[in-house]
Formats: sequence, C-alpha cells, structure tokens
Amino acid sequence: MYSIDISRRQFIATTAAIAGGLALSPLAARAAGAARATAADQVALGRTGLKLSRLGVGCGSSSGNVQRSLGHDSFNRLIRYAYDQGLTYLDTAQSYQTHEWIREAIQGLPRERFFIQTKMSGNPEKPLEVLDRFRQELGTDYIDSVLTHCTVTPDWDNERRRVMDALDEAKAKKIIGAHGVSCHSLPALALAARLDWVDVNLVRLNPQGAHLDTPAVTWNATSNASHVLPVVEQIKVMRQNGHGVIGMKMIGDGDFTEAADRRTAIRFAIQSDLADAIVIGFKSAKEIDEAVKTVNAALAVMA
Repeated sequence: MYSIDISRRQFIATTAAIAGGLALSPLAARAAGAARATAADQVALGRTGLKLSRLGVGCGSSSGNVQRSLGHDSFNRLIRYAYDQGLTYLDTAQSYQTHEWIREAIQGLPRERFFIQTKMSGNPEKPLEVLDRFRQELGTDYIDSVLTHCTVTPDWDNERRRVMDALDEAKAKKIIGAHGVSCHSLPALALAARLDWVDVNLVRLNPQGAHLDTPAVTWNATSNASHVLPVVEQIKVMRQNGHGVIGMKMIGDGDFTEAADRRTAIRFAIQSDLADAIVIGFKSAKEIDEAVKTVNAALAVMA
C-alpha cells in the first residue's frame, strides 16, 4: 500500500512545475461568470471531434475482477447510478471480460449518450474480426474509441502495425470513432506522444507516482514520485500534437485507501489540466459520490 504525505506547498509547487510550458487550456481560460464546470460535463477529447464525460467509469479494476465480483445486479445498479450522475464514459477492455456486462447494464438507455472505450490485446491475426466480436459483446453497431492495449516497447508501432491498420480501416468505415493506445512504459509513452496515428492516449497519472510508466520495458515496473515529471513531459507533447488524453490510475490502482490521498490525486489531475478526462474504477455509489465531489471542488477553485 502507498502511504502518501503531500503538503499543500508541495502540491502547489509540483503543479506549477508541471504547468510550465502548457498552453492556456479552454478550461483554464474560462471567463469569470461562465457556467460552473462539473465532473459530468461533456468535454472535447483532443482533436477527435468526440466528447465524453469529464469523469469516467472504469470497468476493469484488477483486470475486471473488482467489477465482476459485484455480480450482475450490483454492477447494473452501479452503472445506472453513474449514468444518473451524468457519468457516461465507460472504459473497458478485451482482457477485463466486462463487455457483455456493460451491454446488460446500459440496455434500454440511449446508446448515443454513452462514450464507450475498449482495448484490443496484442496483435491478433484478424483484428477486424476481433472488433466485430467486441461490437456483438457490447451490443452496439459502433464503438467510440478503441485502443491497442498495454504497449511497453519503444517500437510498438511496428509490432502492432496489423492492429493499427485495421483500426484505421474501421475508423474510415465509422465502425469506431477514434483509435489510440494505452502504454505501460515510458519508452512506449514517448513513441505514442509523437505518433500522428494516435488519436487517444490513456495515460497512468497521479502525483504520488503509483503504478506510473518508467524507463523499464515491462508492463508493471515499480514506480515512485520521481517518475511523475517524465510522464508529464510526454503528456505535454501529446497535448501539443492535439492528442486526446485520458488519465487513469487516479487512485493508484486502488492503493490509495485514505480519502486524502485520493483527493490529492484527483485534484492534481484536474487542476494541472493535463488530461481531457479521467477514469476511475468504482465498486459503489459512495465511491462515485466521493469522486464527483472531489472533481467538482477542484474545478470550482479554477473558476
């Protein structure tokens, strides 16, 4: 477990250092008197032309085990509760085994209200057939965003070229709205930041340094606070290149058991304005309420 002690002075100093070099964002440039920003706002995702709720619902904590352990009825209630709070971005993956759970949970709700993002594992022989299976499992004709999942090498674009080409084709046919990558090492992240192919980056981000990308070419190397700024530097490049950026691991993959640590991490992601949106894996309505309250409070300070 991570035990975090970040003072207000440290938080302000770190955020200031990170903000250096970032252009004034639409959020930061809000004029006084503009409508108050909230966790439920539909925000632009980089250059994609797509929008999603600022706070998203992760459906893959501990590879989906957390959400699947709830059982179908409780999971359905959780997704419906999130929807009632305006949280319409749902994040899943092939490896989480929650596609069909999402289909059941959103049945009867307007599909167009949701932004669904999933991820394709590895480099399958027939990616378009895999994508067709995803659509069947999710019960949808289209998927808003599909990422190639868990890249670690500095040349993953060569290793995953078949998937990338297939996702290009799917995007051209409007089967998907955007494509991109989730990285699990700093070399992979550095490549993603500079690739024009990438529409969306799903990036591990928190100021405590828990479960962040490191120079090690392995999917889950041990990280610490020294790895925060190198990750942020790559996010700045992504933003400059018009990529959509979504922050994950907001609560340290569940390691931040203290509410103060969770507030620090969420406040950091929102007030640094590094990400268009953030995603958190929830297991209860209480956790959703806490995150919504924290995001809204962080935004209010910026108004």
